[in-house]
Amino acid sequence: MALTAEQIREDVADVLGEDPVDIPDDENLVDYGLDSIRLMTLVERWRGQHEKPVSFADLAEEPALEKWVRVLGADA
Repeated sequence: MALTAEQIREDVADVLGEDPVDIPDDENLVDYGLDSIRLMTLVERWRGQHEKPVSFADLAEEPALEKWVRVLGADA
């Protein structure tokens, strides 16, 4: 099963305890409570769900949904 932009948003909202519609695409997720533990939770959740390997460093570099969709090669 390939990751989709919607699944990424839902997973991020889940680990942050937010409603998916409340997280803007271009906001820094650190401002919403993303920390290294939550990011590792997402990396583990997404491993094997798409063709490109998930890298903690790649996601930590630009912690925003719009960037992650591109980095993860997710379907819109």
